[in-house]
Amino acid sequence: MASTIFTGIELGPPIEVFALSKAFQDDPHTPKVNLTIGAYRTSEGKPWVLPVVKKTESAMSADETLNHEYLPVLGLDSFSQAATSMILGKDSPAIREGRVIGVQSLSGTGALRIAAEFLARILHLDTFYYSKPTWENHRLVFINGGFKKNCEYRYWNPKTRGIDLDGMLEDLRNAPENAVIILHACAHNPTGCDPTHEQWQKIADVIEEKHLLPLFDSAYQGFASGDLNHDAYAVRLFDSRGIEFICTQSFAKNFGLYNERVGNFVLVSNSAKQIPEMKSQLTLIVRGMYSNPPNHGARVVSTVLNNSQLFEEWKDHIRTMSGRIKEMRKGLYERLNKLKTPGTWEHIIDQIGMFSYTGLSEKQVEHLIKNYHIYLLRSGRINMCGLNEKNLDYVAEAIHDAVTKIS
Repeated sequence: MASTIFTGIELGPPIEVFALSKAFQDDPHTPKVNLTIGAYRTSEGKPWVLPVVKKTESAMSADETLNHEYLPVLGLDSFSQAATSMILGKDSPAIREGRVIGVQSLSGTGALRIAAEFLARILHLDTFYYSKPTWENHRLVFINGGFKKNCEYRYWNPKTRGIDLDGMLEDLRNAPENAVIILHACAHNPTGCDPTHEQWQKIADVIEEKHLLPLFDSAYQGFASGDLNHDAYAVRLFDSRGIEFICTQSFAKNFGLYNERVGNFVLVSNSAKQIPEMKSQLTLIVRGMYSNPPNHGARVVSTVLNNSQLFEEWKDHIRTMSGRIKEMRKGLYERLNKLKTPGTWEHIIDQIGMFSYTGLSEKQVEHLIKNYHIYLLRSGRINMCGLNEKNLDYVAEAIHDAVTKIS
C-alpha cells in the first residue's frame, strides 16, 4: 500500500449549530421543533423567497444584455455603492468627503475575513476584542486572518438578562491602543440585547478616547426592527463623530439570499489621501483569497436598492419579517406568564432581532432536546423564527417543564 502524507490529523470539533440542525432533520419524532440555525421561516415553518427577489430574478433572466463574465476583483460597483449608502445614510459625511471604500464580499463572513487580513497584514494590528458572548465565528475568522491575541469584553449580564454596560466600558478602557473592537450594529447575536442610543454614545466616547478601532458587524439591518435607519443608528453615530471604523454587511437575512453569499466590506477613514493605496491592498487581498466575487446575488440587491419602486417593495418585506418575529416574542412571553413559569421573562420582548438569549441552563436545554425534541443551542439561544402559532404552546409548556423541574 502506498504511503500517505495525510496522517496525524485530529478530528475537528463539530460546529454546534449545524450538528444540531442535522440531528433535528434525522429525528423521526413528532412533534419536534428546530430553534437552532439563523434563518427566517414563515408561519408555516418554511423558507421565504422574497417576492421582490423573485420579480428581480425573473427580469434578470429575460435581460439579454446580462452575461456570466467575471466581475472586477472588488465586485459590482453599483452594489457596493448602494450597500454602503444604505448603512451610512445618504447624508454621510464620509461618503460626501470621499473617505469611504466599499468592497463586495462573500457575505458578512467574507467581509470579516477581508477586514482581518487587511488589519493584520497591512496595518500589523494583532489584538481584537469581541463580546462575551458573541457569534462563534468571530474568533475563528480573526485568528485565521492573522490576529494573535483575542480578548473578550463583558456584555451579557445573566442576573439582569441584559447588557453589562459598566463591565463593557471598563474592559474597553483597559484595551490597548489600536485594538480592534468587534461590535454588533444591531440585533446582537446571540443575546438580542442592543445598547440604547445613550449607551452607544458612551461606548463611542471610550473608543474615541482610548484610540480603539471599532468594527461593526451588520447582519440584520432592516430585519431587526423593520426600519433601516433605526438599525443603522450606531454606525451612523460613529460616522457623524469622525471616528474611523470598518463595517461588514450581510444581505443573507434581510434579502433572504442565504446561499448567494452577498456581503459588503466598508472602510471609513478620516482622510481621503490613503484611499487609493488602501484599495490597492484590498484588491491584492481579495485576489489572493478568492480572486473575485459572484454576480447573481449582488446584482439582485443592487437592482432593488437602486430602483425606488422595488426598494419600497423590499422595505415592506422586511417589515413583514421583523413583524412576525415580534409577534412570536410576544406570544412566547404571554404563554410563559400564563403558565406562571418561574423567573422573569420580560427579556424575551425587550430583546430584538432573530435571536433570544433565553437564560435557560445547559441542563434545561438538554431536557428540552431529550424529552421534547426541541433543538436549541446549549447556551439557551433560540431562533424566534422557528416559532409559529402551531408550536408556541408546545414550546412554552416544554420550557415551563424544564424550568420547573431543573434549577
